[in-house]
Amino acid sequence: MADDKIQMPAGFGGLMRFDEEYESKIMIKPAHVVAFVVFILVFRVALTFLIK
Repeated sequence: MADDKIQMPAGFGGLMRFDEEYESKIMIKPAHVVAFVVFILVFRVALTFLIK
């Protein structure tokens, strides 16, 4: 089994870096997404206590 070696092409072996994939007009940082999710959760819990 050790003799069956697969040789990958030079470079990245067919993989792309994230920066090379595409360029978007809207860039959202991961911290903003996490903050938005936390805000939605807090809003949902607050509505549960305010509306009975």
